[in-house]
Amino acid sequence: MGTRAAVLCAVAAVLAGSVTAVPAGAAGTAPAAKPAWKKCATSEYPTLQCASLQVPLDHAHPSGEQITLALSRVPHTAEISQGPLLVNPGGPGGSGLTLAGFVASALPAKVAAQYDVIGFDPRGVGRSTPSLDCSPRHFKAVRPDTVPATAALEQQNLTRAQSFATACGRTYATVLPYINTVAAVQDMDAVRQALGAKKISYFGYSYGTYLGAVYAKLFPDRVRRLVLDSIVDPTGVWYEDNLGQDYAFNDRHRALMAWIARYDASYRLGKDPAKVEAEWYAMRAALAKKPADGTVGAAELEDTFIPGGYYNGYWPHLAQAFAAYVHEKNTGPLVEAYRNLGAVDASGDNGYSVYTAVQCRDASWPRSWDRWRTDTWAAYAKAPFMAWSNTWYNAPCAFWPGDTQAPVSIANGKLPPSLLFQATDDAATPYPGGVTAHRLLAGSSLVVEQGGGNHGIALSGNACLDTYLAAYLANGKVPHGTGTGVADAVCQKSPDPKPLTAKAASTASRGSTLHRLLGFRR
Repeated sequence: MGTRAAVLCAVAAVLAGSVTAVPAGAAGTAPAAKPAWKKCATSEYPTLQCASLQVPLDHAHPSGEQITLALSRVPHTAEISQGPLLVNPGGPGGSGLTLAGFVASALPAKVAAQYDVIGFDPRGVGRSTPSLDCSPRHFKAVRPDTVPATAALEQQNLTRAQSFATACGRTYATVLPYINTVAAVQDMDAVRQALGAKKISYFGYSYGTYLGAVYAKLFPDRVRRLVLDSIVDPTGVWYEDNLGQDYAFNDRHRALMAWIARYDASYRLGKDPAKVEAEWYAMRAALAKKPADGTVGAAELEDTFIPGGYYNGYWPHLAQAFAAYVHEKNTGPLVEAYRNLGAVDASGDNGYSVYTAVQCRDASWPRSWDRWRTDTWAAYAKAPFMAWSNTWYNAPCAFWPGDTQAPVSIANGKLPPSLLFQATDDAATPYPGGVTAHRLLAGSSLVVEQGGGNHGIALSGNACLDTYLAAYLANGKVPHGTGTGVADAVCQKSPDPKPLTAKAASTASRGSTLHRLLGFRR
């Protein structure tokens, strides 16, 4: 994005213009039956339980067609329970079933024991039914180069976007009007009712921060604790937020290039970050002409390296694949990295279908392709790494069937103290969005990871952050700043990774486990 100072200076004007748009029917939800919990333990999460819950497709007609939500639970073990803690990994389109097990295991045992940690697949996602898949294998390699250097390339990408939107409208015509954030929030309240709880606590990452903030807006008296980590700018939903990502991901990609330059003894790609970056774009150009193993072209290379913008734990693997290609023309590590980080499987197809269905319905998008083209070329001129890839990822919204909703203003003065986490160099949800949410949520406390660039930071191994989270969930305690800055507390970032060793390559950290659950493009 532009300079952080410029964005923050604009926040006051944005807040002054905030309005609330609450769709009809959002004030209440239909009564729900109690879930029948069954064991669904895994070796990692031996106490995990699963259930399902029927909710109305249209909450305005609670006796009409029903859909099914998949739920998971790690039940409380303490004598006194603090009630349900709903968790969400983001997306939209992310499955939260396994996240419940992770959160329960990553929190201090005494804290986790006080909660029923509840995961759920939002409507349309994963094991919930119907589960959307608009266009199977939409991301099958090799796709057209994302940068439309010719009219033919632009048309190929446009056709893909239009075809995806058309396929969604054709396959899910009766469902798409009800796949959106407000409907998902009403589902969350149906879960609350089914659990027999007067209030819920909530912990959401990424898009899950917007989901949680909208729940808190529509049902403020039903919120006990609210934790938001890596926060969506609620005033940019969704077109402007995606443009902001272009600049932030470019900065984060350059941070990776600088890290590779720092370890030149390992990668031999140059000690000057600019030289390393030039090598990367040369690799991209070569792959555009001759995809690696007929699998990794320019678009797939971007897919492979974008996850490095979410989590620096992937940097050693990406650097190793990069160096092998440059020095030896060895495509094996690059193809492996693509398969591990960039390739989209059936679960990813489902996630993308829900992502587009929610984002394209949640807010209005430009319908003029000229606007998209102009804005993207302007971003590309300053931030070429992800600009066009991001545009094509969201382009179905230019052609999406049906009406759109107005975004919900999350401004809220009716909540108990809430806890917000934000890294200063987060690419997926840039720092100014966290500041905006902090100012809109009266009484909230903002904990900043200074210099951190990962997306999803609590429970990823930073003890300072995790101490604030544990204290808040245990007794509602939040830090309060001195009034000299935006943040109420500041934690130093976790150390950057080092080049791979045999031991490190085979050891999974808590951060890597979390980021596998959070996924990408969220």
